Amino acid sequence: MRRRLLGLAAVAAVAAAGLAVVPPANAATAERPELLEPTGQHRVGRTDLHLVDEGRADPWMPDQDRELMVSLYYPARKNSGKPTEYMTYDESKGYLEQEELDLPPETLNTVKTYAYQDAKPLPGKKRPLVLLSPGWTKPRATLTGIAEELASKGYIVAVMGHNYESVTQFPDGTLTKCEACGRNELDKASQGRAKDASFVIDELTDRRGPWRGSQWIDADRIAMSGHSLGGGASYEALRDEKRIKAVASLDSRIYEPGAFAVDRPLLLLGSAKRTSEHPDDPWHQAWDNASGWKRWISVDGTAHSSFTDVGLLGPQVGVTDPEQTLEPERCTELTRDVVSAFFDKHLKGKNRPILDGPTDDYPELKFRNP
Repeated sequence: MRRRLLGLAAVAAVAAAGLAVVPPANAATAERPELLEPTGQHRVGRTDLHLVDEGRADPWMPDQDRELMVSLYYPARKNSGKPTEYMTYDESKGYLEQEELDLPPETLNTVKTYAYQDAKPLPGKKRPLVLLSPGWTKPRATLTGIAEELASKGYIVAVMGHNYESVTQFPDGTLTKCEACGRNELDKASQGRAKDASFVIDELTDRRGPWRGSQWIDADRIAMSGHSLGGGASYEALRDEKRIKAVASLDSRIYEPGAFAVDRPLLLLGSAKRTSEHPDDPWHQAWDNASGWKRWISVDGTAHSSFTDVGLLGPQVGVTDPEQTLEPERCTELTRDVVSAFFDKHLKGKNRPILDGPTDDYPELKFRNP
């Protein structure tokens, strides 16, 4: 019997026990869900790339080469393109079925976004590149809000869709399902995603590669972030990928944190649960093995899902996580403010006081120093 996952509550497989998340009877009549508008000065463009890492076997389907769908977000010229879909109709339908949520199949296809499909990139100086990796069994779409925010502030953002780890639709219409669902092989997935990251960097920094905007990427300013398993994969990528200069790990499960030392900037951002005093906790080990700039920040009133679009969109369609007591909009604002500040500091060299300690403007942030 297929294991039930909690979908829009986005409580990952590693932390799902004990939650009761039930859509209301009138969920089908909910208004159109929407993201928060980005706060940066730039209009945002998005283009989707189908990438094939020829010769590398897919970890879940070893008779096939590894394939990825990558959504690129970037500063765009004004008045170009049409609004993007959050997910395709088929992805929305397939994902809701995967999560066993009784919502209209088009629910996630109707989400209002703020990027414009295939808009022309804004010319100018080279820009930092940030890679994003979603949670376990979660589509890349669940990090759209962070991606749009960073792009509006001058970043190029690559949101990776790791094939067979959630429902994914390719340009020819092929829809792949979550072959990894129900399999407790998260360390294997983390290692595979780290390889995905290196491959995506190779592709995007090749000026003869698949994206016309590659000329605007600064190959010396690359960072990575992710939620849950994606955050663990971001940490894992630091092992061998020297081109990644900084990592922001969002309420993540980190695997083998004692296996290697980290000398680059590391942000650990998570819910109040991420305050364990046990020295064997993976976050403690990651903290102890980080010799460079580092911050461990927990956010009062948040749950595992609060650091992605799920914490914002779930309540709009009637799916709530009782552990999230902070207003959904505030969860989103805090996440993107801290993450943006981290990359501003380490990729742009800008001072961001939000990272220095508690302030009156951000009372929910708690700075840990194990």
